[in-house]
Formats: sequence, C-alpha cells, structure tokens
Amino acid sequence: MPRTNFQELLDAGVHFGHLKRKWNPKMAPYIFMEKNGIHIIDLHKTVIKIEEAANVMKQLARAGRKILFVATKKQAKDIVAENAKAVNMPYVTERWPGGMLTNFPTIRKAVKKMNTIDKMLTDGTFETLAKRERLQVTRQRAKLEKNLGSIADLNRLPSALFIIDIQKEMNAVREANRLNIPVIAMVDTCCDPGPVDYVIPANDDAAKSISYIMGVLSQAVAEGLSERKFEKEKEGAEDKESTHESGKDLSGKRIRTRKPGTAQSGHAQETQKSEPAQETQKSEPAQEKAPVATPKKAAVSAAAEPTSTPEAAQEPASPAVATEEAVPTVAVNEEPVSPAVATEETVPTVAVNEEPVSPAVATEEAVPTVAVAKEDAITEAPVEKNQTPEETAEKA
Repeated sequence: MPRTNFQELLDAGVHFGHLKRKWNPKMAPYIFMEKNGIHIIDLHKTVIKIEEAANVMKQLARAGRKILFVATKKQAKDIVAENAKAVNMPYVTERWPGGMLTNFPTIRKAVKKMNTIDKMLTDGTFETLAKRERLQVTRQRAKLEKNLGSIADLNRLPSALFIIDIQKEMNAVREANRLNIPVIAMVDTCCDPGPVDYVIPANDDAAKSISYIMGVLSQAVAEGLSERKFEKEKEGAEDKESTHESGKDLSGKRIRTRKPGTAQSGHAQETQKSEPAQETQKSEPAQEKAPVATPKKAAVSAAAEPTSTPEAAQEPASPAVATEEAVPTVAVNEEPVSPAVATEETVPTVAVNEEPVSPAVATEEAVPTVAVAKEDAITEAPVEKNQTPEETAEKA
C-alpha cells in the first residue's frame, strides 16, 4: 500500500511549480501541464518517487545508518528540525559549513571544542576564568551550538542526505557527489535533477508541502528504527537460549568436561617423546668412542706376539732386548684413543693401505722382530755341536 495518495498531495499543494519562464528543461518528464503561466507537477509520478525514497531511507535506518537532513530555507527550518529530532537524526538548518563532508575531520575538531567548553562548565573550571575570558568562551560556545549543535552526535560521514531546495543547497549536493553519498531531494520545476539520486518532484517553497513530505519520510525512518530494535531484541533472546543449550557460562566461555584417566598432561607426553631421542643420542657417542682396528695396528700387535722357535723360547732374552720390544707394545695398547684421534688415524691409514693386509704379510713383518733371537740361537748352536766328547761328559 503506498504511503501517500493523489488527493493528499493535491490538498497539500505539492503540485504547484514555478513560473514557466524559470523552468529547467530537465524537469520536463515530471511536469503535467502549464496553467496561468505556472507549471503543474505530475502527482502520479510524485507518489511513486516518494514511495521509492521512503523505502531507501527505511532500509538505511534499519541498518543503523545516519541520514543528514539539510534545509536552510526560512520556511523549512523549523519543520525539518522538528522531524529530524523525532527520529534522532542529524540535521543542518543554519548556514551550511563549507567542507562539512569533504573536510569532516576539521568539523569534528570544532565539535570537540564545543564539548570541551561544556565540560568546563560542569567541572567548575569555567568559574576560575576571568570575566573577559568567560564572556569570550560563552560567545564561542553559542556560535558553535548554532552551527554544529545539531550534528554533535555525527561521529562519521552520513550514509545519505535529504535536501530541500537543491538550488540553495548546491554546496551540500556537490560535496555529497564528490564522496559518492546518495542524495534524496525535493526538486522543483526550476532545478536540475541531474546530481540527485532520488528525485521527489514537489513544491519546495510551501511550508504545507514540505511538512507533508517530511512527515511521510520521517515515519518511514521511524519504522526502520523500530524494526532494528525488534531484531536486536530477538537476536538477544536467541543468543541467550543458544548459550543455555550449548552449555556456555554467562561470560561466553564453553564449559569442557574431561573423562578421568584419559587426559594426559602435555608435559608427560613431551617427556615420553624425548626419552627415545635421548637414548639414541647416548648410543651414538658410544659407537664413536669405540677404537677402530686398523691394519697397521693389527700388524704391530701380531709382531708383539711371541712367534719364536722352541729353541729360542728356552733361551731367556736379555733385559735390554725385552725392554726394547715391550715398550712399543705397551705404548700402543695402553694409550687411550679419543674419538678425535681415532678419526685422524683412520683417514690416512685407509688412504695408504687401501688393500687389506693378509695374515701372511703380518707374519712377514713379525719375523724381523724375532730375528735377533733366532740369530743368537743359530750362532750359539754350532758351538755346542763342535764341543769335544770330554767337554760334553763334563757338562753332563
């Protein structure tokens, strides 16, 4: 069902346009006829455009966005201010401050200055000032309140602008177009509807016409705000029910229960994982410290073993020879081999003796070591054989 009808608009005088000689050709689609030198607006199109603009403003209000109402005309000031206050929306009814949208941070500083003065009035700082300073601060506060008091709650750029008489508020339209902010406006027959996104062809000079259209649009905004409030209450009730069913406490934290005996602390799991790693680390140094048997050492040890004949074994070796033969063997076997020394000795040994040393080679190297004992035995044996029988009998 449309929010307005033809008869109501006709009674409010919305159909009256400007003089024919002041018309703008771009408004031709919205002009019904000319009578007595005055253009008559087509109210059927006005009904459609009002419905379209009302739906847009309702959706913005439902989404929690702000709509800035702008009207500085004398006959529209009080009407716009009253309707905007009813729906808690910002409005501008005095001079449009240049750069209010494009230079919004500077406007916010002026608003903060006004809030600072209000704080001085409440905490008693204002009374400590001199009389002349108090007078200056009071005048500054009145000026800020007049121009910016209605947008004190506007913390960010508005989502849309509703303008009455775009010819008079051309600066606001240009700033909104530069920032891509949608513009909803009442457009008369003398205006250019090009820069306006949602055109409402209507009489923007009569107070009765302005009041009627503002009442319809403010009612749409109020509907959007009420729906938003209802949705929030519904969401809050659903959140409470879901919180109660899901087992969450009041702080929003989920309560978790653990089965006894199944949970294991993270520290215990880490220690179990680290134990095999420590065992492997301990086993590696043990393998590295094990002495490596090289072919050279095998030959030396084989040479140190007694390989003499039975005759040589019967003859006791001299102390000098025993010490000379025992020293290298003890030095090789008793000296502890560190991992570093073992690795240093292993590399050159493999490089020189690439072929494995057979047992035959080891015995050949061992023969010279016992050669002294064999030669002594050989040199002494003939003496015993060449003795006379008498000497042999004496010995016996």
